Amino acid sequence: MKNLFKHFKGDFFGGITAGIVALPLALAFGVSSGLGPDAGLYGAIFIGIFAAMFGGTPTQISGPTAPMTAVSLVVISSIIAANDGDLSVALPAILGVFFLSGLIQIALGAIQIGKYIRYIPYPVVSGFMTAIGVIILATQLLPVLGYYPKEDIEYVNTFKAESEQVLLEKILKDEAGEGYLVLEDFTETQLRALKITNEDILNEAQLLAGDKAKSVYGSLTALPRALNNTNLLELSLALLTIIIIYGFKRITTAVPSTLVALFIVSVGAVALGLDYKPIPQIPEGFPTPRWEIFTQFDFARMAPYFMTAISLALLGCIDSLLTSVVADNMTKTRHNPNKELVGQGIGNSVAAFFGGIPGAGATIRTVVNINAGGKTRLSGIIAGLLLLVILLSLGPIASQIPAAVLAGILVTVGIGVMDYKGLKAIRAMQKSEVFVMLLVLVLSVFWDLVSAVGLGLILAALIFMKKIGDVTASQASIETLDHPNNEFWADEKTHLKAMKGHVFVKHLNGPVFFGSTSELKQLTSQIPAEAKEVIIRMDKVPYIDQTGLYTLEDIILDLNQKDIKVSLVGLNQQSAVLLEKIEIIPILVPKSRIFKSFEECLNFLSLAK
Repeated sequence: MKNLFKHFKGDFFGGITAGIVALPLALAFGVSSGLGPDAGLYGAIFIGIFAAMFGGTPTQISGPTAPMTAVSLVVISSIIAANDGDLSVALPAILGVFFLSGLIQIALGAIQIGKYIRYIPYPVVSGFMTAIGVIILATQLLPVLGYYPKEDIEYVNTFKAESEQVLLEKILKDEAGEGYLVLEDFTETQLRALKITNEDILNEAQLLAGDKAKSVYGSLTALPRALNNTNLLELSLALLTIIIIYGFKRITTAVPSTLVALFIVSVGAVALGLDYKPIPQIPEGFPTPRWEIFTQFDFARMAPYFMTAISLALLGCIDSLLTSVVADNMTKTRHNPNKELVGQGIGNSVAAFFGGIPGAGATIRTVVNINAGGKTRLSGIIAGLLLLVILLSLGPIASQIPAAVLAGILVTVGIGVMDYKGLKAIRAMQKSEVFVMLLVLVLSVFWDLVSAVGLGLILAALIFMKKIGDVTASQASIETLDHPNNEFWADEKTHLKAMKGHVFVKHLNGPVFFGSTSELKQLTSQIPAEAKEVIIRMDKVPYIDQTGLYTLEDIILDLNQKDIKVSLVGLNQQSAVLLEKIEIIPILVPKSRIFKSFEECLNFLSLAK
């Protein structure tokens, strides 16, 4: 207890400051996700508290973040679309996916996967983060202009034909579930179709119009209509918010500029009695547990979203651990990555149970916490509790915030999250790395975030293996010991006088793995008929995988069949164990021909001085 209060003052101010910074962002991310500002606030509260309690980075502040919200938006939109556009019907499945992603994070931490996250290539991370910024900016263009597709009747009417098709498909789906044979008797379908009203068609068309505008492509296609139907009041509020956020930073950074902008613009709009569009109503009181996650659980219904939950969990892991590294650099400490994943998983699961959107470690809020004096996990708990107090006491007041203000805040978030360091370095980067970065960027923006990252990882891994294979091949050599062009290793130069033409040496450099075996396979064809001995030097082989192992086995077997003796020099423990397991040693290469040094090998062959 004494240690808990040792840094209480710093933790208190750090938590309060971080909580204040988190408030406008939580509301904005909630609105952006499609579940409403309350979902963002619930996520910030429960993830913030529980990730701090059980996580492995003491100073980390967690909650909804730009990357997690961008992916959550896709998840929410797809599940709502699969449930006929009805959020109330889709909500249990949505929260079920969020809850499952939290459980997966706990499992990833339990199996010690956290230490491997750091191996994600920078071009993939850079392309992804820049894509997140572009997505946020593109999807906020319409709200900034005060244009909401659902409210544009002329635009909505263009979706009427599609809405009629959707409604008819619903009828056919219902009939199939009830056992009707539509092709044998179309009467029931006709009767149900006649019950569809113009209001039903209009409501469905509004859902389709709103859903399309949530994507980057949809926002850009609707932009011309938005420009022709700009609401100058909403645009002014959004621009004023952006100006204050950037302008106030020039005055001081002690007070969060996003909060200042939120307060000034919102209070001004209310005081002047402006006819603005407010954010959705925030429910009063403590968040209600969502038992329907369990009571309405349907495995068949959830199965299609299992991979989505895994992707969301992995993104949360990456997002959180990147922030943990930032915290380590600032505090000169070292986080526990696996414990951090468990904490984030618990936080996301609890948040989903109370209807919150998922989140991760938030870099800006963590930096603010550390700079304000936060040193222990108590600071994160205090930040979450502050947001809970605000929810319980100021919920109705917060519901008066203009939607344009949150759109303006998100614009600054989108600008800030992009990786300008990576973009500026494009000229200096290798072409292959630039290709991976731009591919992830473009595919994330116009296709699918998670799939783009997966493809980027695969390409980056293939490119890396190709480069390592090329390096290994370029450094490898096979020459007679007395060949004039041979590049001898240091311990070989002393034996020049004793060398004979029937002894060949093969130098292996670097790992022998599936990406570097093509050149190795040519070894037997390079050995002339007069050769009697081949010395394979593995002093500089740190690792050999199964493909490399079997390739080496084939080569030695081939040489033995040609009556060429093989000696192995410089095996490390990992290589030796594997060679013994598949019985290359001692069946193909006797233990008497395994040597620690090149000199021992030459002494055995009676070639030393």
